[in-house]
Amino acid sequence: QVQLQESGPGLVKPSQTLSLTCTVSDDSITTNPYYWSWIRQPPGKGLEWMGQISYSGSADYSPSVKSRTIISRDTSKNQFTLQLSSVTPEDTAVYYCVKLYDSAVDAWGQGTQVTVSS
Repeated sequence: QVQLQESGPGLVKPSQTLSLTCTVSDDSITTNPYYWSWIRQPPGKGLEWMGQISYSGSADYSPSVKSRTIISRDTSKNQFTLQLSSVTPEDTAVYYCVKLYDSAVDAWGQGTQVTVSS
């Protein structure tokens, strides 16, 4: 069964870049037809899809964060990463990496809290 694990700093200062890594076990991020995505949940709000990267390496982003977001991957480490630039306190959230299959979430990481504060 696939396992996903987020890692990265829990505290980021405003205007800096938030960087998170998702390490995938017992599955390959290059396997067709899976996609690998980042989803976040701000405190007291619903889930927000941020973007995804396909098994072939192509990325798509939510319009709400597209100008500030890069999702990339390292196939040698079976990892994919999220970079969110120019963060503000509104980017404070629990960030999840997920596996997508047929446009639905097939597996979740446990989530990691990121707080944007000076």
